[in-house]
Amino acid sequence: MPGKVFTIGYERDTLDGVIGRLKAAGVEIVIDVRAVAASRRPGFSKTMLGESLREAGIGYAHLRPLGTPKAGREAVRAGKVELMRRIFADHMAEPEAIAALGEAVRIAEARPAALLCYEAEACDCHRRIVAGEIRDRLKCDIVDL
Repeated sequence: MPGKVFTIGYERDTLDGVIGRLKAAGVEIVIDVRAVAASRRPGFSKTMLGESLREAGIGYAHLRPLGTPKAGREAVRAGKVELMRRIFADHMAEPEAIAALGEAVRIAEARPAALLCYEAEACDCHRRIVAGEIRDRLKCDIVDL
């Protein structure tokens, strides 16, 4: 049983910086929890990110159903974090999200995993909610990198 599940945001970091933080923490796989795994930030679009992580010896899994729906992303951009949380809670009750959460739990149980999304502060991001669900199932700690 894992002792920790990690979260990481790349908003204020470079790809090399993110990979460095992941490696320093002993993360073996990144679980991308973005609904849209594209980014204007160099290196953080799905294909390039996955390749860069693999080159660094870190696995990559994109679990799109654990991403925030468009209305939730719009709420966060408007500074309405509580509204995003309500929208995301409803989304997490959907069958695809339930199945993806089960996959995230299996991954995190097998090896050190980090949930990745854009926001620098985990408290403002849905990845903290997903990490809390994993924590509740695996009885582990959450570490925000």
